[in-house]
Amino acid sequence: MIGVLVVDDDVRVARVNAAYVAKVPEFRVVGVAHSAAEALARLAEAAPPVDLVLLDHYLPDGNGLAVVRELRALGRPCDVIMVTAARDVATVQAAMRHGALQYLVKPFGFAGLRAKLEAYAALRRTLDEGGEAEQAEVDRIFGALSAGSAEPDLPKGHSPTTAELVRQVLLGADGPLSAQEIAERAGVSRQTAQRYLKLLERAGRVRLSLKYGETGRPEHRYAWVSSPAG
Repeated sequence: MIGVLVVDDDVRVARVNAAYVAKVPEFRVVGVAHSAAEALARLAEAAPPVDLVLLDHYLPDGNGLAVVRELRALGRPCDVIMVTAARDVATVQAAMRHGALQYLVKPFGFAGLRAKLEAYAALRRTLDEGGEAEQAEVDRIFGALSAGSAEPDLPKGHSPTTAELVRQVLLGADGPLSAQEIAERAGVSRQTAQRYLKLLERAGRVRLSLKYGETGRPEHRYAWVSSPAG
């Protein structure tokens, strides 16, 4: 079983995330913390071991990135998936540079978190095989956590980070969303959201549907497609 420490300053959110983790095979919650100090104290304990930290960025006594830096400084052998409402690209980039394996933007649903956890479990199974790796195996290891991510080959002028933010919003939604709703949740302009939605729709990663009201033009609604057509 993969031991997970859930870190979130909101007690209710932490409880929900812990319940989500408990529903995914191979995972169990071994601790819940609501501050950076609580998280680091739990990680200092030897048992039960923490393999993965679901880490919020906004904490009452610091932030998630500071916790990750402290983990690395102490040499703690655990992985981190950021689970936070922080959508600015600078924070996403900093999380990557500090070794966070994935970044899940709030709000999200069970399906969004489950996809991250299942990809992480697949990565663990690959690494547990040990031995030496040929280039194809190395590529598979590095690509394990990007399964189902946004379109990798983006045209010039498009940011993979922004495409990933749009994907995370759609994955976390309970149903199709409008471009305005996606823009607000991703923290980008409506024009930017529409540009990426059109790109992802052409790539077969987003499905467009129309919602008809009593008057006026139909509203465009978007949903993520688990696997591209073809």
